[in-house]
Amino acid sequence: MADLATGAPPSLTEPLARHALTEAATRTELPCDPVELIRIGSNAVFRIGADLIARVASPTASFATAEKQIRVARWLEAERYPATRAVDVAQPVEVDGCAVTFWRSVAPGTTYAPIGDVARVIRQLHQLPPPVDLDLPEVQPFGPAGSALPEFAGLPPDDARFLRRQIEWARETFPRLPFVLPRGVIHGDANVGNVLVDEAGQPVLIDLDSFATGPREWDLIQTALFARRLGWHSESEYAEFVHVYGYDITQWSGFEQLADIREIAMTSWLSKKAADSEATANEAHRRIRDIRSGGPRTNWGAY
Repeated sequence: MADLATGAPPSLTEPLARHALTEAATRTELPCDPVELIRIGSNAVFRIGADLIARVASPTASFATAEKQIRVARWLEAERYPATRAVDVAQPVEVDGCAVTFWRSVAPGTTYAPIGDVARVIRQLHQLPPPVDLDLPEVQPFGPAGSALPEFAGLPPDDARFLRRQIEWARETFPRLPFVLPRGVIHGDANVGNVLVDEAGQPVLIDLDSFATGPREWDLIQTALFARRLGWHSESEYAEFVHVYGYDITQWSGFEQLADIREIAMTSWLSKKAADSEATANEAHRRIRDIRSGGPRTNWGAY
């Protein structure tokens, strides 16, 4: 379904997401009531009753990404790895350009795992044998070289130009970094926000969108960045993470550049949403200002 004036797919609104969810649930003979919106961003995430979670992707998102999530979830379940479980129905379901997927709820509420458990599930993932029948993409944090750069419509023109230059730098720099850990399957967005605690008190990895193959350092950089630059983890928490995982990325020669690249990725993701609200635009501008000036990152808000 496209916007009649522009030919572009519509943005992901709650009414659109609810309609897609209802239609997809009907097709798969899953319940669709009661439904509670948990959050809406790149995906709309709903809780259905006590046991189900539905994710509705934006019409602008690739359907292949949703297909990959389901294949990854099936593989991890076969490996008995502690990750979110996809419901056993034919999915994803396409409705009005939106990919709808259904998941077993980890727990009735949202509790994030302690940092040691975050390190443990990342280490477990990195120790899994490579999947035989799952063709994962190579990680490219900003897309392939030469592909179109974001417009960042909600940013002042100078901020947008600066961020596009940083993305071009990151595209060139990332593959040239002197990675030392074995390459293999990575989560792609590994951090404390993507590891929940289930009803038995065990950690469960969620958000399988960014699964890929590539340097394992990419799965470690966010925790180190949160601790060393943003102040979102204490030094003792980071020490526990290093102890459990078994490697301290901050001692690696490429740490500072990879941390810079991860900051650009975080800021670019937020800046694409700068037109959505004044608060988001202000946060994006603050981050860009600090990256430009080398200022402290401890005042960055969590999004």
